[in-house]
Formats: sequence, C-alpha cells, structure tokens
Amino acid sequence: MAAKVSVVLLDIEGTVCPISFVKDILFPYALEALPGTLDNEWDSPSFAPYRNAFPAEHAGSPAALTSHVEDLMSRDVKAPYLKSLQGYLWQNGYRTGQLKAPLFPDVAPRFASWKKDNVQIIIYSSGSVPAQKLLFGHTNGDPADLIPEITDFFDTVNAGPKTEPSSYEKIAAQHPQHPAGEWLFLSDNVKEVEAAKQAGMQSFIVERPGNAGLSNEARRQHGVINSFGEL
Repeated sequence: MAAKVSVVLLDIEGTVCPISFVKDILFPYALEALPGTLDNEWDSPSFAPYRNAFPAEHAGSPAALTSHVEDLMSRDVKAPYLKSLQGYLWQNGYRTGQLKAPLFPDVAPRFASWKKDNVQIIIYSSGSVPAQKLLFGHTNGDPADLIPEITDFFDTVNAGPKTEPSSYEKIAAQHPQHPAGEWLFLSDNVKEVEAAKQAGMQSFIVERPGNAGLSNEARRQHGVINSFGEL
C-alpha cells in the first residue's frame, strides 16, 4: 500500500470469491428454494417482511412474486428487496452445508495480516447484510475464521448504490475516526472504483479468474491487482 490505510472496504463477488459462485450456485439455489418457501411460508409472520418489501403489484400472490423474482434475476437487477429475499432463501443452504463460499486463497491470510496490523475490514456488497454474514460465516475454510475479523457490513439499503460517490461518503461517515483518504476500496467493478475515488478513498480494481475483462483505459486510469498479496 502506497499510502496509509486504516480501513479496507471490500466488495464480495469477483473480489473475495468467484463470480461463478454467485451466478452458478447461489442464484440457482434461490430459484429452486423459492416455490417451496412460498408454499409453506406465504402467510407466516417470519416471511411477511420479505413479501411485503416487494412492490404491491408483485406481492399479491406466490405466482406474481415468483414471476417478478425470475424477471429480476434474469436481468441481474440489484433491487434491495430481491437481495433481502435471496439472503433469506440461502439460510437453509448454508446451515445444511449445501452452500459454502469458495474464497480465493489469498483472502483469509490477508484478513489475518490486516487484523494484526490494526487495519479494520469492512464489507460493502449489493447483497444484503444478512446474506453477507451468511457467506463469511460459511466458507471453504473454518467458518469461524472471518466473521470476527470484520468490523462492519454495508449494502445498498444502509449505504446506497455502489456506483454513487455519496454511498462511500456515507460509509466513511459511519467511522469518522478514519479520514476517507485512509480507506482502501477493492472491487472488480470499474464504476465502483471510480465512485470510491471520487469520495476521496484509495481504490484498486481486483482482477480475478472469471471476472469481466478490463479495457486498456481502465488499466491506465486505475491500479489493478490480481491478489490481495500484492498490497
């Protein structure tokens, strides 16, 4: 790290775990679990907050909600109410061991070294905060390893869209003891990196296997790393 870093702010998909885990494992699992969940829990108090978060025109029946979910997921629309429902649907899969997040091998060692150096680790993902906690609590390593290392979690509900500089300003304001210039944001998404920089943070693009290719312009404008070990 070229400048002082007090906080590392991390994206998840394509940064700490492969995009394929989300696209090919988590999303299909949610779609498969949805019909049974709606059949068994449609009127249950525990499911009501997730159902009621959907727009009224899509929350009137299981069929309407299912159709809307399928449409949103086919277009990869990051609607907060969809992300919340997905987290709910994934709970059983994580608990039963059907779902385990395959973190890149450099992630856990770097978490340990950041913690040792008193660098705070904070997560910011479009997935809901509960879904983030499920992921880091159920990994291909020791499930207890990473959650204690993480200081805070942010999503598009409690922070805002990931491509807006104001979202990063809001996150930094929640930890005012650390100036924005001492934050390092890592993501595979160029627009997110640009937004973080506009908010005064340091930021690198993370290039991982399976991520979208980077343009020459993006490479010229931003630092690119292939592993947390390069920091």
